[in-house]
Amino acid sequence: MKRIIYLLMTFLTPQLLWAQDKTIDERINDIFQPITDVVVAVIFFPIANISGQDIPLVLIWLVAGAIFFTVYMKFINIRGFRLAIDVVRGKYTDPNDKGEVSHFQALTAALSGTVGLGNIAGVAIAISIGGPGATFWMIVAGLLGMSTKLVECTLGVKYRQMDATGKVYGGPMYYLSQGLKEKGHEGLGKVLAIFFAIMCIGGSFGGGNMFQVNQAFKQFSGTFGLLEGSGWVFGIMMATFVAVVIIGGIKSIANVTEKIVPFMVGIYVAAALVIIGVNFAELPVAIGKIFTLAFSNEAVAGGFIGVLIQGFRRAAFSNEAGVGSASIAHSAVKTNNPASEGLVALLEPFIDTVVVCTMTALVIIITDNYHDSTAADGVALTSNAFAGVISWFPFVLAIAVILFAFSTMITWSYYGLQAWTYLFGRSQTADITYKVLFCIFVVIGSAATLTAVTDFSDMMIFAMCFPNILGLFIMRKTVKKEIDEYIGKIKSGVVKRQP
Repeated sequence: MKRIIYLLMTFLTPQLLWAQDKTIDERINDIFQPITDVVVAVIFFPIANISGQDIPLVLIWLVAGAIFFTVYMKFINIRGFRLAIDVVRGKYTDPNDKGEVSHFQALTAALSGTVGLGNIAGVAIAISIGGPGATFWMIVAGLLGMSTKLVECTLGVKYRQMDATGKVYGGPMYYLSQGLKEKGHEGLGKVLAIFFAIMCIGGSFGGGNMFQVNQAFKQFSGTFGLLEGSGWVFGIMMATFVAVVIIGGIKSIANVTEKIVPFMVGIYVAAALVIIGVNFAELPVAIGKIFTLAFSNEAVAGGFIGVLIQGFRRAAFSNEAGVGSASIAHSAVKTNNPASEGLVALLEPFIDTVVVCTMTALVIIITDNYHDSTAADGVALTSNAFAGVISWFPFVLAIAVILFAFSTMITWSYYGLQAWTYLFGRSQTADITYKVLFCIFVVIGSAATLTAVTDFSDMMIFAMCFPNILGLFIMRKTVKKEIDEYIGKIKSGVVKRQP
């Protein structure tokens, strides 16, 4: 092994450090680009082309899973909605249940990993390409994704493990290996769990870290005109804040996210409501466009299929239902009933996609900004839409982007750490090693422009959905039994409602 590492370093070091014609960033990109191209080609493999629109494999996999679980669970996303709100409010909570965080803390921790740049930039790009009608399909996909979240997070709690100190270890790594073993698929379970863990670690360093801090720095520097050309300084500051939070584990992360997430979502939605209020006369027209253009054959390139794909793509990539990451955060909840946290988790896609993404969409449509020439930069398009009414909002948006990025990073550090300890063991050395690496990548991400590296790690996040949804399908009966038993306990009074 040492010999292999030596040979690799002998080959790579001159390429990366001593090349005269290219920067280190460019050299690293040259190495990762071929790998990235292969990964993108596989994950986004177009399994069909309708009206000139490619339908990628990963999108079909996520949406098909969401539709199946919604039907199989008898539309639990609708019939369990009110109960989910009661559970997250603590109406059926026993303070003596095992776990590390409350239902509300688990929800905000998981939300902090999904609510972010996708809600600001991604929605803008989806509408600029797919037109206002994409909003309708985005909402539909968000509602369907609620069922997938319920399934994966119920399993996350059911198959979690606790050490002698009460620290929780959970997520797809555990329910894939243990759950499939119970079903007689031990070998398959191990393979899927290891694959998921590797992808999760890579995704945590890239999409959950480097991409986030890089975009945060661009917003900070561009809006306030500070630290231009000195991204590493911003990175060191962010890494310091991240380190302070993640040292304390999920309890510390949850304590921060339960304050940041409601605040930043509240500010963002409030600003959107102000824009909508000022343009209230245009609201019926905007809503009309969302519904009528959702089924239009002439709205955009690709017609109806093009609109549908853009809406489904944005929802699936925004709330990450089916990726399995959220089940890692939810597994730490204080409960003895796995289904209770599954119900809480179904609120995630609703908040992330149906509420926050829709607010962004309405602002862009109602201000008629989706024809803006800055569509390639989704944050700029959204910022311009808000600035038309609230002139100083770009400054607020820049701060929101930084907070969104920060909360995403601390949550993904936990996801990556859980996958890391699954592969390398639960030791203090493994724990510290991962956290140090994560903070180093914060600095690298803010200072570098490693496009191929971040693209590659983003693809790792989406690759997580393949083993995860396969496992969810195999264990679907287990989840249905848990849900039915929990609702039965509530109806019979075994689980009592708190005053």
